[in-house]
Amino acid sequence: MSANAVNSTELEAEILDAPCCVPAQGDNVLQAEEAEQLAARFKALSDPNRLRILSIVAANDSEETCVCDLPEPLGLKQPTVSHHLKILVDAGILHREKRGVWAYFSLVPGALESLSSTLVTPKK
Repeated sequence: MSANAVNSTELEAEILDAPCCVPAQGDNVLQAEEAEQLAARFKALSDPNRLRILSIVAANDSEETCVCDLPEPLGLKQPTVSHHLKILVDAGILHREKRGVWAYFSLVPGALESLSSTLVTPKK
């Protein structure tokens, strides 16, 4: 047998013995609980009306938006707006503060940044 044939056979054996897949490990892999929390937040953002609510709250110069200011620009009834706001609050995206008969909403600091960083870069 030639030297090339021996080297080829050894190389084939090496390739066959090597693992075909290396499982991802370390800090870059989401743990089950983290994945559940992220999925809940992304699910909350999966509705066009909730995205519009989020854009209105984010664009408000006063950093908070009264629930009374949302039905008209959204073209939705108050109970529907309240339903969507509750989902965004429960997902940890919006903060709710009750003052008298009105509720005011603001972005939870860092909530959107944490979502976008999950999509753009590996978790650190």
